[in-house]
Amino acid sequence: MNTKPTSRIIPYIPGDGIGPEIMEVARKVIDAAVLKAYRDPNLVEWKILKAGQIAFDETGEWLPASTLEAIRRYKVSIKGPLTTPIGGGMRSLNVSLRQMLDLYVCLRPVRWIDGLPSPHRSPQGINIIIFRENTEDLYTGIEYQVGTLEHTKWMDAYKQALPEDYARLPYPKQCGIGIKPISKPNSQRIVHAAVDWAVENKRKRVTLVHKGNIMKYTEGAFLEWGYKEVENNFTSTTFTRRQFQIMVNEIGLLAAEKQKSELLAGGKIWVDDVIADVVFEQLITKPQNFDVIATTNLNGDFLSDAAAALAGGVGISPGANINPQTGTALFEANHGSAENLTGLNKANPSSLILSGEMMLRFIGWTEAADLIRAGLTETIRKKKVTFDLAEQIEGASILGTKEFADQVISFIRN
Repeated sequence: MNTKPTSRIIPYIPGDGIGPEIMEVARKVIDAAVLKAYRDPNLVEWKILKAGQIAFDETGEWLPASTLEAIRRYKVSIKGPLTTPIGGGMRSLNVSLRQMLDLYVCLRPVRWIDGLPSPHRSPQGINIIIFRENTEDLYTGIEYQVGTLEHTKWMDAYKQALPEDYARLPYPKQCGIGIKPISKPNSQRIVHAAVDWAVENKRKRVTLVHKGNIMKYTEGAFLEWGYKEVENNFTSTTFTRRQFQIMVNEIGLLAAEKQKSELLAGGKIWVDDVIADVVFEQLITKPQNFDVIATTNLNGDFLSDAAAALAGGVGISPGANINPQTGTALFEANHGSAENLTGLNKANPSSLILSGEMMLRFIGWTEAADLIRAGLTETIRKKKVTFDLAEQIEGASILGTKEFADQVISFIRN
């Protein structure tokens, strides 16, 4: 019999647009799985938090301090999609949450489930975990708009300090500026988190993804610092491409290949690197070769959506923002708020349901997490899906948001 876990309060942000609808059914799925696994209807106490349009309408704040404090206090929480108005210089609420709470790991698993649509002719075996750095890169929001006083000050200072570099700018008075900071501490902690997870979960490969061939002192530095982190802290569990190259120089290619094979067969994790544009090409041709990816913020944003497209799209792609050092974790739907579907009972709740599954696994409620994955997997295998997936699955039955969740719950209970 499963050991009953300790009850806990789980805060949730319903979100905007379709957020409240999919959050309601996702909570029902989570509750059903917890009840089935542990026979106690009182293990989870849900605590609603305000953020986004709802919060702004009620309080005049998009992200109230009380919401941030509750996320910190209760450690583990879940949220629906939030809308940030385009224009006006307002930063993304999602980015703000990640940075204000220092949730430096954006964890995006991509796993193909039998029955899901995929543009790949052989999607079987796709199981990629992306560790995206969450707090810096171009997402710091340090930008200067053409025509503003800040832009003029920055350009004047740049021209005075580095006139030769200033001269390389195309149309400097008409050139928007964005700053891309990549730091050693933040690069090393995301790589550390990725390798640590790979070791704990017995994965075979960690790939550092970068564009260091062009951006040598940002993306290139991320690569250098990443390798140093691995070689300084994971010597007993990993073997890196840089170590392999040293071995080749010392004993020759054939002998080095043999030793590499022996090390990997003995359980060591292979740590290598691939340039970002090459990763996109390889995701199309041989996605099963990837295992765990660690990368910078912008690369991770692109790659997580591209990889998700191989396994049903972002509508079924879960995600989490985590600080492994503090234990704070915010699980979330990966897609937008889709206001055009609000109130129509059409939205696909799979992303949020699977994020709930990740959340349960994170807190150690593995039995309940397994039930959610099994229930959702069986629902998809039976071709009982929402309209977005039904359009791509021959012979599928179209279910509404609530009916889809009810079907998942039915498989959980049975």
